[in-house]
Amino acid sequence: MENLLGLLRIPIHRGINLAIRDVTTSDPYVVVRMAKQKLKTRVVKKNVNPEWNEDLTLCITEPILPIKLQVYDKDTFSLDDKMGDAELDIFPFIDDVRRRFKNIPSGTIIRKIQPSRQNCLSEESSIVWENDQVVQNVFIRLRNVERGEIELQLQWIDIPGSKGL
Repeated sequence: MENLLGLLRIPIHRGINLAIRDVTTSDPYVVVRMAKQKLKTRVVKKNVNPEWNEDLTLCITEPILPIKLQVYDKDTFSLDDKMGDAELDIFPFIDDVRRRFKNIPSGTIIRKIQPSRQNCLSEESSIVWENDQVVQNVFIRLRNVERGEIELQLQWIDIPGSKGL
């Protein structure tokens, strides 16, 4: 990929109070999309508060494209049920990665992003300098569903030989 800028690692930590799509529970998994890329977590059986703790990694060629998340309930004999969706604008995160911070203490907050009608954040999201890298901790409120949130993080990975940011 000659247009590769780097990789975006997305640790998907957990789901919080997800919708029930089976009789009393759900079997949720998360699908992450950006452009033509599609990644998904494993299914967590019978749990509306699943802990995935899985790292998904996207190749970034266009840092202005949003990340799209969809949550589904795995079904055996029918199509999987939708459990909500969300979009995450990664541009503020990419913008802070481009700034190439050095010599600042670990834990320094670089930027705070407030929840609004234009984003799917359920609470303030901080972009932080942590262990010599820029990370963003995110709680996403799912749309098109009665309830549910996903906790995740964004981490940038520079690739030697790529265009870089």
